Amino acid sequence: MYRLEPALQHYAWGSTDAIPGLLGLPADDCPVSEAWFGAHPLAPARLTGASAPTLDAFVSQDPRAVLGDDVVARFGRELPYLLKLIAAASPLSLQVHPSRARARAGFEREVRAGVALDAPERSYRDANHKPELVFALSQLDAMVGFRAPRRAAELLVGLESSLAEQLQKLLTRDPSPEGVRAAFEWLLAPATRPHPDEVAALARACQRRLDAGSPSPRTDRTVIRLNAQYPGDPGAVTSVLLNPVTLQPGEALFVPAGAVHAYLEGFAVELMANSDNVLRAGLTTKHVDVPELLDNLDTVAAPPIRIAPEHVFTATDVFYAPVDDFELSVTQLQDEVGEVRLPGRGPRVLLCLDGAADLRGEGDGALRLEAGQAAFVPASDGLLTGRGFGRVVQAGVP
Repeated sequence: MYRLEPALQHYAWGSTDAIPGLLGLPADDCPVSEAWFGAHPLAPARLTGASAPTLDAFVSQDPRAVLGDDVVARFGRELPYLLKLIAAASPLSLQVHPSRARARAGFEREVRAGVALDAPERSYRDANHKPELVFALSQLDAMVGFRAPRRAAELLVGLESSLAEQLQKLLTRDPSPEGVRAAFEWLLAPATRPHPDEVAALARACQRRLDAGSPSPRTDRTVIRLNAQYPGDPGAVTSVLLNPVTLQPGEALFVPAGAVHAYLEGFAVELMANSDNVLRAGLTTKHVDVPELLDNLDTVAAPPIRIAPEHVFTATDVFYAPVDDFELSVTQLQDEVGEVRLPGRGPRVLLCLDGAADLRGEGDGALRLEAGQAAFVPASDGLLTGRGFGRVVQAGVP
């Protein structure tokens, strides 16, 4: 097993202290939005003591030993998941992740068009889908998936705004998934999107309703907040259409391909398929591709998918996502319990959240992780045990 150093991402919405605080790095005024503990070629983690400097290069040297025959047979010669820390001090973009088929087609189309992999205008940075699981380390606020159309229409009643009235008419005229799609597209498409002044007027109407005693204060506050962060962006209005969700520390949420979402604030572990495909429609200064997002969008109303853990072995909770690419486990080590078994036999990434953990494989491999330290365990290390105190999260393949 090998110590793993993450690749850090510095987007404007990131926190200046959450990730540095966990990783033991000096904090400054530069936001650290994400830490990638994976083998994605755009930002691979670095290995200590291995025969290659980065995790992607290490995997490519001997995929069967590192990944195991089963993983190679199912996913090819690449690590199928990507573990991250994510720290949002302000809202992320309004976004959707593609299915595997759409990702493959979109990636090949942009390759044929000669768009560079790191080009800002690129929508598909790889050919993989990107379902994701988020495990909250702090309170995490988000918007995920569509509300029932009739409920969204109800929230617009009484707002003294022409934009609210038009949107309410669209939803009541066709309270179906296709009606939701029409309303969502009307808000975001370049030919029909409302003027920034109309968005600002709706935000002011939400403030007036909030001051007077709103029937949905959370929705009104979200519209106001998003418009303040991105003035005039109609993405702020889409929050009326979307499900609000709050995770408390230790809770988990699954976001499937096609589900529109935006994380608003919080610190979390993210585990996803090994992809960086993000289709954005607003609330960002990055590349926006509304037509491509709409082509990938699922508009069927559904509540957010909270994942309840299953308790296994002595000290581990496993969050089983409804995909084959990954599973997330959280092990609580206690000195008085002694050595415990960790789940999985394939390629694993482990991150110590607090305390310290002494890890041991079936062979001679052993490593001590303290808070903020991570390790990569190849399949050839076999079963893994741990002892110590504190929490360890592990990414693995089901």
